[in-house]
Amino acid sequence: MTRRLLLLGGLCLLVLLLSGLSLMAGRVWVPWSAWTLAADPRWAIIFELRLPRTILAVAVGAALGLCGAVMQGYTRNPLADPGVLGVSSMAALGAVMTMYLSLSLTTPWLLFAAAMVGASLGVAVMLILAGGTGGTITFILAGVILNTVASAGVALALSLAPSPWAAQEIINWLLGSLADRSADDVWRALPFIAVGSGLMLMLGRALDALTLGETGAKALGIDLNLTRTLLALGVGLASGASVAVTGMIGFVGLITPHLMRPLVGHRPGALLAPSAVAGAALVLAADILVRLTPSAAEVRLGVAMAAIGGPFFLALLISMRRRLA
Repeated sequence: MTRRLLLLGGLCLLVLLLSGLSLMAGRVWVPWSAWTLAADPRWAIIFELRLPRTILAVAVGAALGLCGAVMQGYTRNPLADPGVLGVSSMAALGAVMTMYLSLSLTTPWLLFAAAMVGASLGVAVMLILAGGTGGTITFILAGVILNTVASAGVALALSLAPSPWAAQEIINWLLGSLADRSADDVWRALPFIAVGSGLMLMLGRALDALTLGETGAKALGIDLNLTRTLLALGVGLASGASVAVTGMIGFVGLITPHLMRPLVGHRPGALLAPSAVAGAALVLAADILVRLTPSAAEVRLGVAMAAIGGPFFLALLISMRRRLA
C-alpha cells in the first residue's frame, strides 16, 4: 500500500512538472517571469492557448490510460485498449458523421454527443458479441469486427465527403491533435471525462474478483450486469469525450497499464489510478515533444503516439511470444 502511494505521489509530481513545462515550451519559450504580468504579451499565449491544451492533455491522457486498465482487467487480456478493440473507432465514426453532415460547425456539442454515443455503442456491441463468457479470443474477435466496421464507415464518409474542405477537416481531425483547443473545448469535454473516469474507478473490486472467473466473482457478490453497465458507460463517456476533443490518439491505453503493472503488481484494481496518472504524464510529454519538433508544421499528436506505440506494441508481442515458447 505504501509503495503504491509513493508511486502515485511520484507520478503526480511528474505530471505537475510536465504541466509547468507544457505552459512554457513551444515555438515561443515563455519563462516563469511572464506568468504573473498580465501586461506581458506572452500572458495570452499561456492562459488562452497553452493552459487549455495542458488541461486537456492531462484529462485525455488520464481517461485513455484508465480505459486501457479497465478493459485489460475486465477482459483479462493484456492487449485490450479502446483503440485495439474498436471503441475509439466507433467514437470517431460518430464524430465524423457530424462533420460529414456539416453539423459540427453549427452545433459543436453534437460532435461530442455523437462521439460518446458511438463509443458507448461500441462497448455495448463488443460485450454482446463476446457473449456471457467473455473469453480472451472472443473479445479480440469482437473488437476486430467492431474496428473493421467502424473504420469502413469512416473511410466511406471520407470518400463520399461533400467537398474537399469537409474531407480535409475529417483527415485533420482523425490525425489527432491538441493544437488550438480553447477553454470552451475544456468545458465541453471535462465533465464527461470526469463522470466516465469516476464510473470506471468504481470497478476496482469487481475487476479483482473477475480474476477468479465469472463464477468466482458471482460467489463474491459481484453483480456482473451492473459491472458491464458501468464499464460501458464509463469507457463510452471518457473515451468518447477524449476522441471528440482531440481526434484519434492511440496506444495510450495499451502502453500505460503495461508500464505500471511491474510496479503495482497484477491486481487489476490496484492498476487503475496509477494507469490514469501515467497516461496523463505520457500524453503531456508527447504533446511537449510535438511542439518542440523542428518542422514547418506541428507534428500531429496522434502520429507521434503511433510512432511511440508501434515499436512498444511490437516489443510487447515479441516478449509474449518468448514467454509462451
